[in-house]
Amino acid sequence: MLPHVESRDVAASVDKLLAERGSALLSMKALIAAVREQTGTERSDADLAGLITKKAALLGVAVLTDLGGPDPGRPDSGRPDLGRSPQDAGRKFS
Repeated sequence: MLPHVESRDVAASVDKLLAERGSALLSMKALIAAVREQTGTERSDADLAGLITKKAALLGVAVLTDLGGPDPGRPDSGRPDLGRSPQDAGRKFS
């Protein structure tokens, strides 16, 4: 079986997008959509998010990770230990 060959270099496309958008806070969803539109890649969202995160870190660009995860309406939903002391962090409360 031959490996999948993409029409354009995805990494180069990510570099270009991050450089164009510079210091603005960027949305991961928007960047993934733009990469897909420009390259036609069939890579998974997780794979593209990983690539974008690595490239953004190298370039010092802030990216808002808005792919699933905690409920944005609840600031503590992604942190089960929020508000607990270090001694209580591992305990279960009923």
